[in-house]
Amino acid sequence: MKKIEKVNLPALFAAISEEASLVLPVKNGGMTNFALWSEDADVDLETLKTVKSAKDAFFPQSETLYSVHREEGKLKITRGELMDEDFVLFGVRACDARGFEVLDKVFLSDPVDSFYKARREHGTVVALACHAPEESCFCTTFGIDSAEPGADVDTWMVGEALYWKANTEKGEALTNRLSALLSDADEKAVEEEKANIRGIMEKLPYASLTTEGWGGDAQKEKFESPLWEELYKPCLACGTCTFVCPTCQCYDIKDYSTGEGVQRYRCWDSCMYSDFTMMAHGNNRTSQMQRYRQRFMHKLVYYPANYGGTFSCVGCGRCVEKCPTGLNIVKVMKAFAEKEGK
Repeated sequence: MKKIEKVNLPALFAAISEEASLVLPVKNGGMTNFALWSEDADVDLETLKTVKSAKDAFFPQSETLYSVHREEGKLKITRGELMDEDFVLFGVRACDARGFEVLDKVFLSDPVDSFYKARREHGTVVALACHAPEESCFCTTFGIDSAEPGADVDTWMVGEALYWKANTEKGEALTNRLSALLSDADEKAVEEEKANIRGIMEKLPYASLTTEGWGGDAQKEKFESPLWEELYKPCLACGTCTFVCPTCQCYDIKDYSTGEGVQRYRCWDSCMYSDFTMMAHGNNRTSQMQRYRQRFMHKLVYYPANYGGTFSCVGCGRCVEKCPTGLNIVKVMKAFAEKEGK
């Protein structure tokens, strides 16, 4: 276990950025999101949850896959560049760290997504335990410990010091590189902090929320439930829930003219949109109820059916906070639990 005083964190950030890009929570315009560190950046490690999740670092909101242009009468294709430089993603919470594992199962399974794979290989994740979990949090429902994130490096902010523990080879390499700034520390303060965090989680409103009745074996039962017809009606199809979610992985691929050629790019998409998966013959989900059902069936049934029981939700609570009509995953789970007497 290592530690560094909070007043020395700017020196730590500067040291990290000497050999790798540093991405961390930065406040800009009153909102906190992950961004590149600079000396004048307003670093914000106090805000519990960034507006968007940290998945942007590995699965960007938009990226160029390849470009095509004419050269000497022939078409030339240039592939988008793969990440080839190391970077450190600092200040990730436990929910977002687990979100990377959910994305890994999709993008690192055959056929492997080379763009995502390159970023994962070059990225080192430094997680920050949640000192004060909020009422919208329910990560424990999915077996996540906000007191011990389990990233390459886990950190805890206790008093006026940041405590530091490496968990992987990447984490050890980063720790060794920063050894001049880190000093040895007693784990007692961290153990007390962990107990405090877990104590808070036990008292939150959704502490009793359970995945009982969900999973890969519940496809027919849940799909045919009449509850969906009642739940979906206030949905605005705005897609906010999908864009703030750490685990949503749907994307669209489009071409556009640059005037001198064509660029093909991909960007995040949402299963809540009426034109999602639209093809020449139409759309296979023609109503908002079907699209609403698809989102939560994927999180709680289809994904665990395909990936060994792992749920595609990490209980971060962003959809709870951001949905303008309160139609979040907690409401769905509680409605089914009430109907089934669980």
